[in-house]
Amino acid sequence: MKFMVGYQLTETNRFRDLLVSHSDSISEIYFPWSDMPNGRNPFTVNELYQPWEAQQRLVEDLEIFKKAGIGLNLLLNGNCYGQYSLSKHLFQTVGDIVDYIGSRFAPPSVTTTSPLIARFIHQNFEGLEVRASVNMDIGTTQGMDYVADVFDGFYLQREFNRNEERIGRNLEWCRARGKKLYLLANSGCLNDCSAHVFHDNLVAHENEIRKVDNAVSFKGVCWDYLKNREKWVSVIRDESYVRPEDIALYDDWFPVVKLATRTNALPERVVSAYLSGRHAGNTLDLLEPNHSGVLYPYIIDNQRFPADFGKTVLRCDKRCDRCGYCAQVLERVLVNAEEYGAL
Repeated sequence: MKFMVGYQLTETNRFRDLLVSHSDSISEIYFPWSDMPNGRNPFTVNELYQPWEAQQRLVEDLEIFKKAGIGLNLLLNGNCYGQYSLSKHLFQTVGDIVDYIGSRFAPPSVTTTSPLIARFIHQNFEGLEVRASVNMDIGTTQGMDYVADVFDGFYLQREFNRNEERIGRNLEWCRARGKKLYLLANSGCLNDCSAHVFHDNLVAHENEIRKVDNAVSFKGVCWDYLKNREKWVSVIRDESYVRPEDIALYDDWFPVVKLATRTNALPERVVSAYLSGRHAGNTLDLLEPNHSGVLYPYIIDNQRFPADFGKTVLRCDKRCDRCGYCAQVLERVLVNAEEYGAL
């Protein structure tokens, strides 16, 4: 199994150097460009660098990744492009970016939430793979079929990461049509989040929002929800992450797996954990978003999970109302870090 890893602009080169040193296991680097809306905060807004410095650092690092033989995946996955969504300006900009990256580094694959951008890429850049972003929540064969004319691959809807039957059905559909199916392994989002679309729209407009005098901030409904200790079972039951110790269960389905590392506090820790297939520490530290701060001083001790956890959640019937398995796992893995000296 190989991994796609999200680019993060870090203060040191440790993260970049780790990826280069494991280039045989890193399939791609996925990255945004300039101030184009994407699935995270604006790339060029960074406390360590001025916008032009951030862009220059990205260009330099992409050169290094290219020399190491690591592929590139361009993120055009903003959930909203506002007034420019259908504009000539947007498509001219997209074309210029893809042209530049292709000529300077290597033709990239593209991940987008916009079927219009996907169609534009297909019409103007023959041979580039275009993938439907995980933020499109495509988890059924019908969902894939609706846009099969403009997408070559699909990131599986997070909620089905632990559903063996659904993975098999979607993969069979993809293989029969020459499409590819991908998995995001370490999302920390709550399944079926009621505010998911709202939050993604906010993120797409983050560059505009930060320039005005805002009355409130919004991190997501998950943070308030998990303040109630009775809801902590959700970090076991209602999230889609696949632990490093269980990722090998997916080998036959997904030869390449995506890791979320663009905002993680220690992205090299995430990559190292999945490369080695083990993690000693707080499971939540591997995820984006990371809800460790809500549970503090408690952590989820990754080494205390039952050995069969991955297989069990892959094959369960998802009738949580009549099953207490995840609650039992929480009791087993929940540790007061201060008492046990884990921090």
